[in-house]
Amino acid sequence: MSKLVLTGLGKTFGTVPAVQDVSLTLQQGEFVSLLGPSGCGKTTTLRMIAGFISPTAGTIEMNGAPLSAPNRVVAPEKRGMSMIFQSYAIWPNMTVAQNVAFGLKLRRLPGEDLRRRLDRILDVVQLGHLKNRYPAELSGGQQQRVALARAIVIEPEVLLLDEPLSNLDANLREEMRSEIRRLHDAFRITTVYVTHDQAEAMVTSDRIVVMNHGRIEQVDDPVSLYNRPRTRFVAGFIGRTNFLDGTADTGTIRFPGFTARADLLPEVAGLLHGPVSFSVRPQNIVLHRAAPADANGAWWVEGRIAERAYLGEYWEYVVRPAAAELRLRVSAAPQSVYETGDAVWLEIDPRRIARVPSSEV
Repeated sequence: MSKLVLTGLGKTFGTVPAVQDVSLTLQQGEFVSLLGPSGCGKTTTLRMIAGFISPTAGTIEMNGAPLSAPNRVVAPEKRGMSMIFQSYAIWPNMTVAQNVAFGLKLRRLPGEDLRRRLDRILDVVQLGHLKNRYPAELSGGQQQRVALARAIVIEPEVLLLDEPLSNLDANLREEMRSEIRRLHDAFRITTVYVTHDQAEAMVTSDRIVVMNHGRIEQVDDPVSLYNRPRTRFVAGFIGRTNFLDGTADTGTIRFPGFTARADLLPEVAGLLHGPVSFSVRPQNIVLHRAAPADANGAWWVEGRIAERAYLGEYWEYVVRPAAAELRLRVSAAPQSVYETGDAVWLEIDPRRIARVPSSEV
């Protein structure tokens, strides 16, 4: 049986639809992220799962039992869920141990069981040596660990996280997103995680739900989502990409500044006719100084370096194909050094690009 099922879920505030027709099934122990820009409906969806907001349409079920519908909502405290907010919401007048044990005390656990579970979770989140400190004496990352420990120690049916790393600096966010995944692997609690940061979602998630304008654009594992986006929005939101918009006819695709063989595209070559669009990741384009002796199954594009930026781990170049306004971003290794104005050839492997809709509403 599925753990959590959302069916046709919708929420309208006045005349404004915040969430529209969201259907999603989570299995026991799965980690799913709701990812999208501000205002896309991800936090509203999370709050409906938590029971803080009642849906206008659709239902939410857990373990086959109804939790939410337009005419009935089970109270948040009766759902068997834990939620972690952006602000952590830990009590400043309680020590680490008191904060973490609070939920266990509310459940009237026997003293020995309480101490055993408290010691275990503090050890797992590496806070055992700080259990007598107060939140003001902790770093941001340590406070986040307290919030995680307090939510997990009660062994909830579902764990909900609402952009929990947004208040941390970049290095600490990177550390904590790995920590969240480690804790999930240790406890296997079904988890719904809201974020606008695609790196967080990619590192932590089994599946990612990309939302836009209150609707689901695509649900997939991180690798498939990145390499095979189904919509133009997903391709542009998950990482950096170039969009190639052209016209296909009789085995040839005409792009601004160059033409390419359609028969080199796997699977879809014979289906191409009229306007076509592709997503090409910057790291999937290779720079060369000279024209190829053998095309070797690739698209080759002549151009010039228009801009460049050194980012430490790689160079980012902007290349303009000959006689075109098209600008293609290319990522290259640190030792691959070109000057602005240099003539170059781009090698694009058709097997490493994704077709996306030519236009979207």
